[in-house]
Amino acid sequence: MVLVGAGRDRKRAGGSSFPVATTAGETGESGREIALDALDETVEDALARRRSHEIARRLALQPANDRRSRRGVGALASVRWWGGSAEIDLDATVRAIAATPLPEDDDFIVRERRRSRRSVVLVIDLSGSMKGERIRTAAATVGALASELHRDRLAVVAFWSDAAVVAPMGERLDPTVVLDRILRIPARGLTNVAFALEAARCQLRDVPSREGRVLLLSDCVHNAGEDPRTIVPALPRLDVLLDVTGEKDLELGRDLAVLGRGLCRTITTYRDVPGALRAVFAR
Repeated sequence: MVLVGAGRDRKRAGGSSFPVATTAGETGESGREIALDALDETVEDALARRRSHEIARRLALQPANDRRSRRGVGALASVRWWGGSAEIDLDATVRAIAATPLPEDDDFIVRERRRSRRSVVLVIDLSGSMKGERIRTAAATVGALASELHRDRLAVVAFWSDAAVVAPMGERLDPTVVLDRILRIPARGLTNVAFALEAARCQLRDVPSREGRVLLLSDCVHNAGEDPRTIVPALPRLDVLLDVTGEKDLELGRDLAVLGRGLCRTITTYRDVPGALRAVFAR
């Protein structure tokens, strides 16, 4: 579904409300839901799609090993080897190293029992300030995160001046499907971070606060809608992956993370993402 700027009433198609307030002197962007396939089709960039899929396979997040995630209980999960003792997942390892002439330690996949209760909304910036390589890398990050959180509940929201719910909370999607949905949305418009965070909050409305969190991937160059700082207190937790490869707002990114009781990590290349995610989910 897509949440589209349509005046102050913020009415959903069908009449239900999607409340997002605006402040005087700003754009007054708001939202209503329409079908995702109502977006303009774009000519598929096969090279970008293939590269994004390749990066997604390389980017892997080790499931959080905090007090809520314990070895020895729960379902078996295939994860990249982290240096401890574990049972190798031979089939997954063969697939992982098939296209890698010189495999590294973390190319080996092992099986571990892990239990982690998390409901995560990934909010990704597709605005006009995120173009070309940046959006392909961001889309690949979505795929990697979706893959590694397969035992948890994940939602994905893409945004610009409006927002699209790419994957509703709890919908089980192959990471490549999530990637392809992201890639068919053209980078466009202004950057309405506040509206995107409201969309994320709605995805968490039935989730206990101790289990929910929002992860924002953006340059935080907010230039539409109300001040997103006013939305953050309603979220259970907000972490920020701040893309600093071009124009960015470091102050806003850090403010959002502080208000959201989370972390802000800067990203200069997709290779920074695994370490940033490990830091975020270690807390």
